[in-house]
Amino acid sequence: MTLTVPETPYVAIELGTLQANIARAADAARSAGIALRPHVKTHKIIEIARMQEAAGVLGLTVATLGEAEVFVASGFTDVMIAYPLWLTPVKAQRLAALLDHSTIRLGIDSVAAGKRLSELLGGRASHVELVIEVDSGHHRSGISPDSVAELASQLLNMGLQIAGCFTFPGHSYALDGRAAAARDEAVALATARQQLEFLGLADMLMVSGGSTPSLAEADASVVTEQRPGVYVFNDAQQLELGSCGWDDIALTVQGTVVSVRGNRVIVDAGSKALGADKAPYATGYGRIQGFPDARIVALSEHHATIEFAGEKNIPVVGDVLSVIPNHVCNTVNLADEVFVFDRGALVDRWKVAARGKNS
Repeated sequence: MTLTVPETPYVAIELGTLQANIARAADAARSAGIALRPHVKTHKIIEIARMQEAAGVLGLTVATLGEAEVFVASGFTDVMIAYPLWLTPVKAQRLAALLDHSTIRLGIDSVAAGKRLSELLGGRASHVELVIEVDSGHHRSGISPDSVAELASQLLNMGLQIAGCFTFPGHSYALDGRAAAARDEAVALATARQQLEFLGLADMLMVSGGSTPSLAEADASVVTEQRPGVYVFNDAQQLELGSCGWDDIALTVQGTVVSVRGNRVIVDAGSKALGADKAPYATGYGRIQGFPDARIVALSEHHATIEFAGEKNIPVVGDVLSVIPNHVCNTVNLADEVFVFDRGALVDRWKVAARGKNS
C-alpha cells in the first residue's frame, strides 16, 4: 500500500503517544487490581482495539448494537453494550445474532426493558448478561442505587440473568470535579453491590465504573472494572480538566492556514472536521499543539478562527497546524479513516470501522 499524506483537513494519530496512553492505563489498572473494559465508541477502530486487547483488557464496551456488530465480527468475544436499549423486533434479531459469537452484557434500568427483552428473545433472553445501571450523580440514565434490589428481583423473576451493576460518573467532566465524581461513583456502586449481594448474587459480580477524567481516582475497594474511552487519544477537554498533559495528545486534526488578519488565523478544519462541542468550562472550540495560549474562538463548517495571544510567531498562510479537538469522540465519527504517524513519518492509515453505527 502506497502511503501519501492527504490534503487537509485530516485526522492524524501519533502512534507512539497512542501506544503510551494505552500502556499507561493498562499498567495503572493492573497495579490497582482493577480490570479495564475500554469504551471503543471513542475510536471505533479495530486496530486500536487490538492494541488495547494486547495490553490486557477484560473486554470491550460499546454504546450501540451497530458498534457491537463491527467488533464482534472482528473477533472480540466479550462485549458490553453500556446503554439501556429499547428493543424492536429487528434489534432483537441483531442482538440474538451477536449471542452466537460473543458474550453480550447489556445495560438496563427498567422493568419494561426486561419484559421487552423476554418477549422478543424468548428463551435466549436468559443468555444476555444484564448489568443494572445506577445514577451516581450525572443524572442521565440509570436508577437510584437504593432501587437496585427491587429491579433485580423483578428481572430475576422473569428468568433473566443479572451480571452486576454499572455507572457513568459523567459529572467528572467539570473543573475540580474528578475526585468528587469518583467518590460519588464509589458510594453509588457500593450500595448497588450490597443490594445485589443481598439477593445472593455475590459470585463474579461485575461492578463497573469509570470515565477518563476520574480514571486515576477510582476506588479499587468497590470497582472491579473501568470503562474509559477518551484516554487513548485525549483531547482539549482533558487538557482543560487536567487529566492529561500536552504530550499525551495522540490525535489532532491537521488544518492549513488559509487567511490571517492580525492575531486571528483561519484554518480549513471547521466543525465538519472537528465536531462542534464546547463544554461550559471550555475556553474555546479547541486548542493548537505548540501554541498553548491560542484558542479557537469561532467555528463554522469549514473555518476555525484561532486567536493567538502572547505567541511571538503567528502562523502565516500555508502553514499546517495541529488542531486538538474539544471532544475527540465526535471528531473520529466524522472521518472515514485516520492517518498514523510515527515521529513525523506516515506509517499507516486505519479505517474508522464503526463510523456512523449509531443504532
